[in-house]
Amino acid sequence: MTRPYTVGLIVPTGIGAAIGGYAGDALPVARAIAQVADRLITHPNVLNGAQLYWNIPNALYVEGYGLDQFAAGHWGLLPERSNRIGLILDRGIEPDLQLRHLQVADAARATLGLNLTDYIVTDQPLNVTLKTAKSGATWGTIEYPDSLLRAADKLIHHAGADAIAVIARFPDDPESEALQNYRHGQGVDHLAGAEAVISHLIVRTFRVPCAHAPALSPLPLDPNLSPRSAAEELGYTFLPCVLVGLSRAPRLTEFPNPHAIWADEVDALVIPVSACGGSATLSLSQTKTRIIAVEENHTKIQVPSEALGIRSTIVKSYLEAIGVLICDRAGINAAALSAEIVSIQSQLLGT
Repeated sequence: MTRPYTVGLIVPTGIGAAIGGYAGDALPVARAIAQVADRLITHPNVLNGAQLYWNIPNALYVEGYGLDQFAAGHWGLLPERSNRIGLILDRGIEPDLQLRHLQVADAARATLGLNLTDYIVTDQPLNVTLKTAKSGATWGTIEYPDSLLRAADKLIHHAGADAIAVIARFPDDPESEALQNYRHGQGVDHLAGAEAVISHLIVRTFRVPCAHAPALSPLPLDPNLSPRSAAEELGYTFLPCVLVGLSRAPRLTEFPNPHAIWADEVDALVIPVSACGGSATLSLSQTKTRIIAVEENHTKIQVPSEALGIRSTIVKSYLEAIGVLICDRAGINAAALSAEIVSIQSQLLGT
């Protein structure tokens, strides 16, 4: 029996990816690849579209740190039908904005039938700060990580949460140049790097699925808003997509399990051509996984596969990447679809 054809799709967070660097704008790519693959392994930055989301039945929603551990062979992924989601609210969120998020949680229970535990408010404001590197990539810090971990611990061990959704109060800066560029589809998501810090901390500590939704004041209307950024401005919260993703996120296991998926089962990994230096990519490049690098998804960093000695198939677009995946799944050499095929006489292996 042929094992399931498994594809990883990574668009790193906070590096200004032309596709996947905005508000869930890599979702069409994920939906298309999911039609080719039996199993698609990807992460919240690809699937989260604030108020918008899409249920892809064969997609596994894996937080970035968990994805790195999976790719390194340390953790396996156990698909789940349903998770009990615990909700952490930052004490720094204003009462009205906190109520908006609690109403989203109620709506997810009543309208989507999702399974949520009790919620908890951190015992201190998390005090998130945002930073930008010289490259333009974003990152951030939280002043009281212990407060976040205490809240997660209570939800997991006292409320029985299988997954954690975090809502932290992020700084409002509606006039900043970075935000204006992002809203117009030209800049880097200035929240993404700090979001990754929050979710990484919980996944690393407790080995449970986690994703984050920032709490922000609504922005004034902008008639020149980019379609790629628009999903984040449809309402008061980014939480709906996080709850939907976490509801079926795979559990993370260190132990052998006949139902778990492991790194050696990944047939192909699709990444931006200039962003090949991530931990998951480096790990999978040491296996039989085919690395497919997409040129048109340019980013603010320049770490191509050839600079790292990674053997990759470079394609112009995600449409071409999907063609390579179809050939790979069918066992067809993609070069055979071209008018020019190099003779084997020119490919003598050195002795």
